[in-house]
Amino acid sequence: MLGSLFSIASLMVSTLMMMIGFGLMSYLLPVRALAEHWSTLTISVIATGYTVGFTLSCIVTPLFVKRVGHVRVFAALIALLTVSILLCALVVEWKAWVAFRAMSGFAIAGAYLIIESWLNERVTNENRGALFSVYMIACLVGSIGGQYLVPLGDPSTTQLFIVCGIIFSLAIFPTALSTAQSPAPIATAQFDLLKLYRRSPIAFVGAFVAGNLAGAWNNLGGVYTQTIGMTTAEGATLLAAVLAGGALAQMPIGRISDRIDRRLVMALCGGAGVFACLGMALVNTDHIYALYATGFFVGTVLLPIYALNSAHANDRAEPHEYVTIASGIMILYGLGTVAGPLGGGAMMETFGPGGLLLFLAAGFLAYGGYA
Repeated sequence: MLGSLFSIASLMVSTLMMMIGFGLMSYLLPVRALAEHWSTLTISVIATGYTVGFTLSCIVTPLFVKRVGHVRVFAALIALLTVSILLCALVVEWKAWVAFRAMSGFAIAGAYLIIESWLNERVTNENRGALFSVYMIACLVGSIGGQYLVPLGDPSTTQLFIVCGIIFSLAIFPTALSTAQSPAPIATAQFDLLKLYRRSPIAFVGAFVAGNLAGAWNNLGGVYTQTIGMTTAEGATLLAAVLAGGALAQMPIGRISDRIDRRLVMALCGGAGVFACLGMALVNTDHIYALYATGFFVGTVLLPIYALNSAHANDRAEPHEYVTIASGIMILYGLGTVAGPLGGGAMMETFGPGGLLLFLAAGFLAYGGYA
């Protein structure tokens, strides 16, 4: 396993840097949007722009990878991320932000697809869950670090937007300058959802549900923290608590799923998620540490389920199918992220901030029940 880790070290450093920028962007944009007095529904529509770009990338990016290779496409996508956040600073208008968020969704989805197909070439069925957990931990640790940058600046100015762009640009260097062997060129750039369903029905359904859950929380979690009266520092801590729960749970859940039927682990995660979300909905800012604790437990199941879906599908895939499988999972995940912010936003408009947690609980119930 150590040899496998060494072979992906530079890729994980690039992933970490990319996710620091992404964590900063994910919290900065909702806070700035609320400062501009945009409604929750408007913010949900902006988030939908992100998810549309995310889904489109799952179809288009494999074509680019087939043509020019993993490393060049990864560098181009990171550059697009940089452009998208800087444009948000230049043009503060919600209709324009829909397009800019679509650009960032396209870039981040393509980067995920490249990273995950690269990882699948370096792992075996015996260590797939564990190494994907390392990847997810890098994503979560980076996101936590990025979110804590928001209280250090003023979201109403361009400073944090520029810092975010710089961080994205730095993410190119480790992979671009690495001496590690690049992935083999892919033979086909087609996505095949039917093949994914045949390989793993639970990964097919689970990817869509995981997208609903992650899309709702990632795009509206910052709105939730502000609408319940938290400061930016307190909000960053709650978002970090959710991510920390996911980071700490990734490795144990991944290792357990390598040893027993992954579907059983999925079902247990779904059940735990229902109770964690309902518990969090009952806590308010008068009990701030209890809110952090319940957020932590939501994160322990909210974030690891994506890796479980991917590992289960790739257990049953042939090596030449890894990009096809990854693309299928990302498309379904992306479709889920389109529905998630709209559903979560509608629930918040109807039931108040706690509606987001009710939406998440319903998603976990569907995920665990299907598994």
